[in-house]
Amino acid sequence: MAKATKKQALGRGLSALLKDPENDIQTASDKNADKVVGNIVELDVDTIDVNPFQPRSNFNGDSLSELATSIKELGVIQPITVRKSGFNQYQLVSGERRLRASKMIGLTTIPAYIRIANDQESLEMALVENIQRQDLDPIEIALSYQRLIEEIQLTQERLSERVGKKRSTITNYLRLLRLDPIIQTGIRDGFLSMGHGRALVNIDKKRDQIALYEKIVSRNLSVRDTEKAAKAYHEGKSDLEATHEKSARIPDFAKNLATELTDHLSAKVVVNTSKSGKGKIIIPFHSKEELDRLKKLIFVE
Repeated sequence: MAKATKKQALGRGLSALLKDPENDIQTASDKNADKVVGNIVELDVDTIDVNPFQPRSNFNGDSLSELATSIKELGVIQPITVRKSGFNQYQLVSGERRLRASKMIGLTTIPAYIRIANDQESLEMALVENIQRQDLDPIEIALSYQRLIEEIQLTQERLSERVGKKRSTITNYLRLLRLDPIIQTGIRDGFLSMGHGRALVNIDKKRDQIALYEKIVSRNLSVRDTEKAAKAYHEGKSDLEATHEKSARIPDFAKNLATELTDHLSAKVVVNTSKSGKGKIIIPFHSKEELDRLKKLIFVE
């Protein structure tokens, strides 16, 4: 217990050092830089700006609440990482979930590792550390890989070394970006998995990709069933053309309803109808939080 108290006190002492205008550390060669860079420092949460290079765009509310509860009980076990952006100002490199959760429970300070980096180094650190430590969805990971390749100019071989993944794994993620944007959104929203996406990539025509995507959602097809459908497509045995034509023959009232519900609920709604006029409305959801959100929109008082 004495050791933990000493460590915490050291962090507070370094925090005071950083707030002293005469010790405005900007480079690793500045006075007292060695006392700060790489050490754990208690920083005021309101001095930390969110990283614009953060690849994650979706934060699950339930998951954040669970993390907040854990932090309330045990504290922030893994410090966040920041880079100095100005006097007593910092930019987050990694740990946005920990920062958000800490703010949720009213913490005013958070333990942090301080780094001094330029924008390109910050981008690389943010992308690499988030890929390794966070539960990003497959499209977010693919976009992060693409940014590392294009903006940091890493080869796939070098990228493989940096993130500790096989080159074939990186290639499979990057291939997902060849999917129609509607399908990419479906993967991000949890309507289908990366396995579904990998099977859909093998279908060349975007309209056929969409036709099979709608079939996956409406019939709850497994990855194996999707792979079989993609194989049949290449062997000329696929019913995707018929599926596409059938979709095109959906009555206007059903199409309009699907569009209105999709816009209102911000979820991909499928409306199927038969010749007799009977049908069903399918509204997928991928978490309890999402279901609760849909219920509030549907059961308007």
